Amino acid sequence: MEINYDANGLVPVVIQDWRSGEVLTLAYANAEAVAKTRETGELHLWSRSRGELWHKGATSGNTQAVKALRLDCDGDALLALVEPAGPACHTGERTCFFTGDMDPAPHEVLPALERTLVARQAERPAGSYTVELLDDPAHIGEKVEEEAEEVARAAREETDDRVDNEAADVLYHLLVLLRSRDRSLSDATEVLRERAR
Repeated sequence: MEINYDANGLVPVVIQDWRSGEVLTLAYANAEAVAKTRETGELHLWSRSRGELWHKGATSGNTQAVKALRLDCDGDALLALVEPAGPACHTGERTCFFTGDMDPAPHEVLPALERTLVARQAERPAGSYTVELLDDPAHIGEKVEEEAEEVARAAREETDDRVDNEAADVLYHLLVLLRSRDRSLSDATEVLRERAR
């Protein structure tokens, strides 16, 4: 990759979650940070405020394993696709972009739902339908079958709106089934990624 560093020897790095596609932060790297990232497989950056090389997560433990580095068309920006070991933001938030217009973008909906399911599994609030399903693996399997039949019937006989609603029900119940097995949607999408090669 031929990186066009700016006059300060830096290149902006957009850091994106490898599995969910969510943007975690924007930082900067110099040639040394890029070389260290390639050498170690963990994200290294340049701290403009401290004026030093920065191994992301070295003190917090919230490292970011780099799955891919991509260069933009002009060679003056990097995209780092990472598997984060914890929150990306120094505030403890999952992403640095947690203020402003926070209505979820379409690609954020399923990862947010998965985080809610993990929370329900851990916190076990009374009266939670999700907890009820998680406690009964046979029932969740039946619900996935039932919802799949309903979306198939909607596709044959009903409006597009009904197809959308029934498909949403399938996705919810499928995510609960995966959570009940300590699996996630990304485990299934990894299989699809391998098949697409």
